[in-house]
Amino acid sequence: MATTAKVTWKDRLSFDATASTGFSVPLGARREVGGDEDGFGPMEMLAVGLAGCTAMDVISILRKKRQKISDFEVEVIADRAEQHPKVFTEAGLKYLVSGHGVDESAVLRAIELSATRYCSALAMFQDIIPISLDYVIYEDQQDGERKLVAKGSYSLPQKTL
Repeated sequence: MATTAKVTWKDRLSFDATASTGFSVPLGARREVGGDEDGFGPMEMLAVGLAGCTAMDVISILRKKRQKISDFEVEVIADRAEQHPKVFTEAGLKYLVSGHGVDESAVLRAIELSATRYCSALAMFQDIIPISLDYVIYEDQQDGERKLVAKGSYSLPQKTL
């Protein structure tokens, strides 16, 4: 099954990006390079794709494990080279999980399965840049606040060439 996508130029450095699903997102560039700051930058879209791919895996697995999740986010910080082509040089993902009685081992297993079996974006990126995977688990409190209950890291298996 192929994925198809296209970008259509609107003006200056502004584009509409569409995919085979029919959805679209605006692409743009910063003002200092001639853009209007009216959409995602292409490298931002790569980071969003990475976060979205693993997020969908992890939340799906946690729901199958009957974890009581009230809030879930995946943050990505991707460092870029100073010189062109300014590729990503490393990335850090942080999984932020809130809920009631969330089992840390279930979170670790969900991250492991995403990283080693399901997330195609992680599989591609981990072959070319170092990636760290960290998690933070919060317990929802009755006063609407949340309490930190666990944090840690999942270490990706070393690639052998």
